Amino acid sequence: MSEDKFDAIIVGAGIAGSVAAYVLAKAGANVVVIERGNFAGSKNMTGGRLYAHSLEKIMPGFAGKAPLERKVIKERVSFLTEDSGVTLDYTGFRAQMPHEESYTVLRSPFDRWLMEQAEAAGAQWIPGTRVDEVITEDGKVVGVQADGESLEANVVILADGVNSLLGEKLGMVKPIKANAAAVGVKELLELHKDKIQNRFNLKDHEGACWLFAGFPSNGKMGGGFLYTNQSSLSLGVVCGLQHIESSSKTVPQMMEDFKNHPLIRPLIEGAQLREYSAHVVPEAGINMLPELVRDGVIIIGDAAGLCLNLGYTIRGMDLAVTSGEAAALTVLHAKERNDFSKTGLSSYQTLLDESYLMKDLKQYQKLPLFLENPRIFNHYPKMAADFMADLFTVDGTPAKPLYQKVMSCCQKGGYLNLIKDAICGVRAI
Repeated sequence: MSEDKFDAIIVGAGIAGSVAAYVLAKAGANVVVIERGNFAGSKNMTGGRLYAHSLEKIMPGFAGKAPLERKVIKERVSFLTEDSGVTLDYTGFRAQMPHEESYTVLRSPFDRWLMEQAEAAGAQWIPGTRVDEVITEDGKVVGVQADGESLEANVVILADGVNSLLGEKLGMVKPIKANAAAVGVKELLELHKDKIQNRFNLKDHEGACWLFAGFPSNGKMGGGFLYTNQSSLSLGVVCGLQHIESSSKTVPQMMEDFKNHPLIRPLIEGAQLREYSAHVVPEAGINMLPELVRDGVIIIGDAAGLCLNLGYTIRGMDLAVTSGEAAALTVLHAKERNDFSKTGLSSYQTLLDESYLMKDLKQYQKLPLFLENPRIFNHYPKMAADFMADLFTVDGTPAKPLYQKVMSCCQKGGYLNLIKDAICGVRAI
């Protein structure tokens, strides 16, 4: 071991790890962050959506300083078939409080900025270094081994992503099951900001988030997404791991077909591919939470499976922020008492339980199982498209009453299935 002993070693400089470092350093703790990439965010491609409430609490007014892309004012959810789409569209122009706002972000510059705030607060930073082992003595985590060097700490905070190999080695994280995760393919498409604003009917700094179900994931559990950035689009497809083997398309093919869908193709016309990435996404919510605390160790962020896919929105970054803050406050409390045992770190679980984070995870704990229903991504998008086509088609034949059109579409799917899925859906949310 080295002579210096840290209050905390944080493995991973994603959002969760950087926030934990910031809160600890700001309180005067001796903390170091070890990141495998050459800089924070180097492995986080394209981008997504940040709900501001959790970071606003820690860094009031951060939105005026951080490299955010666009404030989200447009929400869209579409059900796609091969040649059609039915879209629910909401645009909100009302004034919002800072904690109510959300933004599209590109993780590479955003994560880099967040780590810079932690450094400015006093956190130490070791990039380009992989942590090979978590060191234990008598069952207690006491440090890490990285690049042949051992570093000692009162607490090790694992923020090493959804596939937490270090958590697995400790026996705290179970190997990912196919039904608990999805593979996401993302592209960053460069497009002039004027074209983005014209195509999505946006003004400067206004943004849109658009989610798609059905065709993008080949009728399997998953979907597509599109986020508008200042001068680029984040476009991608997500598909449940357990469905990939039985799918008639590979995930890259799903992505290509999605880009060529008649609803999507005009939106990305002329855009240039700048980044391409794929990664595993946690999907099971509270049902995949690992053991969060042991003697000398805490697990946060994606490593703890903290993600919520509600169909109409996807949340992960705000949960990462909150878990990072909770871990930091737990370490500070343990330091005051000089107790870094599992009992001394148990306030981490308490803080999560008392926050929106665990309450939301519990609220939607039945949703992942409900989304396993293949009719949601296969039959219902087609049913919605067929109904809308029937509703708006005038071909010279006598018009049918509206209720007959509704009943005709429902009959194709089976009334019993509709009733059963409606009941299950209500119970899940």
